[in-house]
Amino acid sequence: MSDPRPQSFATHRSIPKEYLAVGVILTANMLVSFWYLIQIPQFSTAWDVLVSASLIYLWFTVRRYTLTVQDRIIRLEMRLRLERVLGPGREADIARLTPGQLVALRFASDAELPALVNAVLNKEMGKQDEIKKRITDWQADWLRI
Repeated sequence: MSDPRPQSFATHRSIPKEYLAVGVILTANMLVSFWYLIQIPQFSTAWDVLVSASLIYLWFTVRRYTLTVQDRIIRLEMRLRLERVLGPGREADIARLTPGQLVALRFASDAELPALVNAVLNKEMGKQDEIKKRITDWQADWLRI
């Protein structure tokens, strides 16, 4: 089911509220654990600080791994899409696009994709935000992490 909400450069970034809520709870737990360690310096309170720090590390790591998998899927999807939209004989050009450029180009419509790819390959732009700002017919992508 597609989401009817429009999307643009200004609204495309997404951090799930649940993820942020868990981060706040983990951070508060870490601070409380550290306070207890200062008040009652013993093995159990030191262990609580270590466990809290490990959970925060895990919280960041899970997000990083999830985004990495998402980006790999987007890269594959975009390579297939570019082969279809750009036509045969452009495989070498597609291979020159960086993973970040492929991720940024996913928001472009099929109609404007060839011109944007050519601009990127001609080094008129290259950074993700530069590419996204040049997109005029924004294709919403709400099915992401």
